[in-house]
Amino acid sequence: MFYKADEHHGLPYNPLKAIVAPRPIGWISTLDSQGVPNLAPYSFFNAVCDTPPILMFSSGGMKDSAANVEATGEFTFNYVSRSLKDPMNISSAPHAPGVNEFDEAGLEMAPGKTVACPHVAGAAAALECKLLEIVNPTTLDGSKAPYFMVLGQVTGVHIDDSMITEEGRFDTMKADPILRAGYHDYVCLDELFELVRPDSA
Repeated sequence: MFYKADEHHGLPYNPLKAIVAPRPIGWISTLDSQGVPNLAPYSFFNAVCDTPPILMFSSGGMKDSAANVEATGEFTFNYVSRSLKDPMNISSAPHAPGVNEFDEAGLEMAPGKTVACPHVAGAAAALECKLLEIVNPTTLDGSKAPYFMVLGQVTGVHIDDSMITEEGRFDTMKADPILRAGYHDYVCLDELFELVRPDSA
């Protein structure tokens, strides 16, 4: 099939999120302007570059996480392992502003080192970030998209020591991430293999 993206696809569900998948989950912790912790997962999330290290998450509307980052200039990405899938899902509920999702999900908070906002204690990794900019994309027709891209530079990295191999690598299989696969679907890794980039001819 083919359809123009500005026309309806005729399917019962939008295929886009399932095509661009699986995606890492940006489990974002912040503080609001009153100092109340917030924790929410974002499926539009990824690393942007590694030097300097920059992360991006995209919020549909100016939701609590994006608004908190705009107000405080900080956020932390928390790694979502399979063992944390249920607390992550609980934190995705549309809680009212000022609700502490760490408490709602029964999660322990760990203090930040370079940011004021806490991170999920026991997560395989957490990346503390300072805000670079918030981008509200302009679409082809000149209107503004209803999404806000939050870009932050990593200022601190927490890694569970047990996730580092003898060779000094972060052990992705042991960290056991879950990934968003579109609709209500998630996937886990069942195989990891290495491909070395070939030299130019």
